[in-house]
Amino acid sequence: MENLTRLNKYLSEIGYCSRRAADRLIEEGRILVNDVAPQMGQKVNKEDTIFIDGQKIQGIQKEHVYLAFNKPVGVVCTTDTRDSDNIIDFINYPERVFPIGRLDKPSEGLILLTNDGDVVNKILRSRHNHEKEYIVTVDKLVDQDFLDRMRNGIPILDTITKKCEVELITKFAFRIVLTQGLNRQIRRMCEYLGYEVIRLKRTRIMNIKLENTTLGTYRLLSKNQVYKDIEH
Repeated sequence: MENLTRLNKYLSEIGYCSRRAADRLIEEGRILVNDVAPQMGQKVNKEDTIFIDGQKIQGIQKEHVYLAFNKPVGVVCTTDTRDSDNIIDFINYPERVFPIGRLDKPSEGLILLTNDGDVVNKILRSRHNHEKEYIVTVDKLVDQDFLDRMRNGIPILDTITKKCEVELITKFAFRIVLTQGLNRQIRRMCEYLGYEVIRLKRTRIMNIKLENTTLGTYRLLSKNQVYKDIEH
């Protein structure tokens, strides 16, 4: 008897989407397995017929692709092509890829995309403390009190942010390195201290830097580059 695989893991392995995204598709009722809506945690094999949004999914493993994209302001990190500003249509990569994590619409800079569903979970797991570096410009002079409070934790979203590295760049800009990814974290931290973010640019994720990637373009990464800092 052929081994069964959880549906979300199967969709990740064939490069359709991440496990987390697959769970959302199941919850939203957008998947049919043998013409029946699956339950969360359901297992499938290669003989099962899977449709997503009415389209039959072929279980063909493709070579994994990893992209480092310099996202402009205004592009939305979603695979939902009903959103006219979605990142997938903007990049127009010839194979199906999806973003690893998010970078909000008003922000710019480095975002990784891939068709390797397993790497998404490994990068996003907060316990691995993967670093993400940003350059932030605010609307008021940055003083020492601001830097110290940002470093030591700010109360947002019913928690205290983890201690982090913060360095002054100019009178109105600073560099910050986070190891967690709360929703709109930097903007909320600054807002708590009475500052408004004017520009937010991500320049690094783990060992991968934005480097000379032109705004609105991407460069291909090797699997070794992406997996270098990931704990197995």
